[in-house]
Amino acid sequence: MRRSTMAFAMTTAFMFAANAFAAEGATTGPNGEKPTPAGTLVLTDAEVQQIKDGKFTAALVWHEMSEYTNAVNRGAQDELERLGVTVVAQTDAGFDAARQKSDVETVLAKKPSMILSLPVDPATAATVYDPARHAGVKLGFVDNSPAGYVHDKDYVTIVSDDLFQMGNKAGIAMADALGKQGKVGYIFHDADFYVTNQRDGAFKKTIEQDYPDMKIVAEAGMADPARSEEIAQAMVTQHPDLDGIYVTWAEPALSVLAALRAAGNDHTRIVTLDLNEPAALDMVKGGNVAALVADEAYNIGVTLARATAASLIGKKAEPFLVVDSIAVTKDTVKEGWKKSLNTDVPATVAEAMK
Repeated sequence: MRRSTMAFAMTTAFMFAANAFAAEGATTGPNGEKPTPAGTLVLTDAEVQQIKDGKFTAALVWHEMSEYTNAVNRGAQDELERLGVTVVAQTDAGFDAARQKSDVETVLAKKPSMILSLPVDPATAATVYDPARHAGVKLGFVDNSPAGYVHDKDYVTIVSDDLFQMGNKAGIAMADALGKQGKVGYIFHDADFYVTNQRDGAFKKTIEQDYPDMKIVAEAGMADPARSEEIAQAMVTQHPDLDGIYVTWAEPALSVLAALRAAGNDHTRIVTLDLNEPAALDMVKGGNVAALVADEAYNIGVTLARATAASLIGKKAEPFLVVDSIAVTKDTVKEGWKKSLNTDVPATVAEAMK
């Protein structure tokens, strides 16, 4: 998962602000920002032409390259091309904050008008992006902004997914898979990271408030993804009668799947977040995986590129723009993959569906 494995340093104040809003059932940004639907950001024909006439350039300074980042990148590239903005550089920091700092310094030599990026470590990211900010480069971020940066002064916007909606859809998917009754296990991300905290909390809230015949009877926090197999084995061993298990994102869910298979358990259903080829393959083959809930990653890239380019002609964007999410099941995997990542479902999954 492109974010959950990140060692983001979130301050207590940020987390309190975010969780205060999330408790009410609405997604919030890393600094407590209220969400604005990405679809509300539109450009007129005149604004598009004004951007084209500006002959602007862009650098894409990514934290790492993954299936998710590739989808965000494709969305950004396509929208920049539509707006006549030339991409002069693209980098991959390999999830190394020091390397990301070097990447920013390197791309500045090409004098980009704008930089699109996802900060590796928001707590220290100001030192990464300050040279670009001081040079007057417009900055647009995915998921987070550098600590201390002020919206519309230091950066254009943050674009992410509707976090509460993702968790809520995971809860609904679990209820659908279990016929709205049964015992559920809950494996959550045991770290202060607003993205996973809100998604996990929304799942739990949905089950507890909306489905009285479903009970969360086992809970386990996972701080280190490397321990996910150990956690999964313990839960499956202690609770072999679970009807379903929610897992905070797809990679640890594979450990749960392995534990279930090792126990000969073909009854317990798994619902998790983010698209993952092995999990999808199990799902289409009628295995334990019931649903994968994903965001519209391609649209995150489109929205970020649009907002940041528009800022170059003086158009302001809301501080926290969010895209929709999709509950992908065996019956909707092809459409869901395309809508989320704007690419075809993996060949192995397509073959298994025949």
